[in-house]
Parts: sequence; C-alpha cells; structure tokens
Amino acid sequence: MNRQALIVDDEPDLGLILAENLRQWGFEPTVHLEGKNVVDWVRRYRPSVILLDLMLPDIDGHSICETLKLDRETNLIPIIMITAMGDQDDRVHGLQVGANTYLTKPFTADTLNRAIQDALNWLDDLRTNGTQGEIRFHLQSDTHYLEELNHLLGSLFLFSGLTQQQIKHLTTAVRELGTNAIEWGHRRQIDGIVTVDYRIDPEKVTIEIKDTGPGFSPANLAHAAYPDDPVSHMMVRESLGLREGGFGILMSRGLVDEMSYNERGNEVRLVKYFAAAPPLRTKDGRVLGTVS
Repeated sequence: MNRQALIVDDEPDLGLILAENLRQWGFEPTVHLEGKNVVDWVRRYRPSVILLDLMLPDIDGHSICETLKLDRETNLIPIIMITAMGDQDDRVHGLQVGANTYLTKPFTADTLNRAIQDALNWLDDLRTNGTQGEIRFHLQSDTHYLEELNHLLGSLFLFSGLTQQQIKHLTTAVRELGTNAIEWGHRRQIDGIVTVDYRIDPEKVTIEIKDTGPGFSPANLAHAAYPDDPVSHMMVRESLGLREGGFGILMSRGLVDEMSYNERGNEVRLVKYFAAAPPLRTKDGRVLGTVS
C-alpha cells in the first residue's frame, strides 16, 4: 500500500511534476493549490510527508507549519519546505517553525528524494525510541529570536504532560542557557545559528541547545557563579562588559532534573521528568493507588 503524501504549492505545473516523482518513490500524492484546508486535511489523513510551499495565495506557509508542529497529533509528520525564498532570514524562519528541511527552488529530484528519505529516517528513529514528538529549531544569535522560541516551547510544553511549575522551570532554563549560547558561544554575532532540539519521550522532556562557537569548560568559568562562591564573578563580568547576573548555569541546574554538556562545551542537554501521579489515600492516610 502506497504511503500518503501532501503537496502544497500554488504552481499547478510544479505540483504535477512533484506528484509524479512521489508516485515513482512509492507515495500516493495529493496536491493542494491553497493553504486554507491543509491543516484539516492533514489531521484527517495523516500523510507520511508534506511538501510545503511558503508563498501561497491565502495563508503563509510558515503559519501552516507552525500550526502542525504545535499540534501533538501532527507534530511528528515530516515537513519539507519548498520555496523560491532563498534568503538566509527566510531559511532560518522556516527552520524556526519546525520544518525538517528547507529546499530552495529550483532543486533536483535527487535532492528532494534525499530530503524525504532523511526525514523518514528521522521519524523511524524517533518511533524506535518511543518518542512522541520532536522539533528542531534554528535561530539567529539574537535574544529577540530566543524569546519567540521560548514562547513556542511554552505552548508545546502544555501538550507534554508537564505541570505548570515544571513548564516555568524548563522555559527559564532554556532562556538562561540560550542567552549563554548567544553571548558566549557566538559573542553576539547574529549570523551564528543556535540549534534547539525539543523531544518528548514517554517519561521525560529533553531540550538540547547547541551553538557553533569554540565551546568552553563548564567546570572552569571565571565569569560564572558557583554554589560556594556565588558573587566573586561579578567583577569579572563587569570588566568584560557582560550583563549583570551570571547565575544562569548554577540556576538552571536547580531547575531541571538532569543537565550535562558535551565534551566540547558548546551543547547542553536539559531533562525534565514528568511529575509522578499523586497517590490516592483514604481519610486515615492509607494509599489506595495513583491518579491516572
């Protein structure tokens, strides 16, 4: 049985070409020339992959992608953006809203086939691990983009099973460590790309934040606060012209259940486990079970 695929593009001729390619690769394609019915169609038919143009006559493709990625029912469906918008800002925006791949027109059939196979391999890997949702965000080194990302993450966390307190803790940690990646990893060079991976597994939420800078040793930071010496770093930060604070790493460790850096020091992994269900008790305190 062929797998369903959706093509969303307002160019009928290109839609026909893409559909023929997909048939040759074992898909049953459907073409939409507008975006207004796309979200409802995807929720109903759950295609294996979506090819999404950005410049549609009615709805911005970015909005469609974001809506599908924020919906837990459609979050894992691979979305490949196909567009004539080739500027770096356009590419970053496309990846910011959760697209798996961004292809600039014109592209070859081989390029598209590789993008589809990479996306499907990504999905197979998630399903093998029991993952219920994952999005990879790419953002420029500007705290404005970081705040936009944290807003999206806050919305995603509502679907994850985390409590409101856990959501607050995790978004605070992401803000602090994302700012560190921008300030220290990229030295505020806006062209540097920060990658944020968000994953829901059956028992936990994992966030990985990675910059492309030279890295550092988390155990040897003159500008950071430490539990036994939380304030002496302030003079170092003032001399370097950095923002007040410096408690980000120390504070973030206390806000998540697990926090670790890679060997290079340019990627940090945050883990928050779902709260255990509270036990049901009788009036005299005897435990009967848990709330499901």
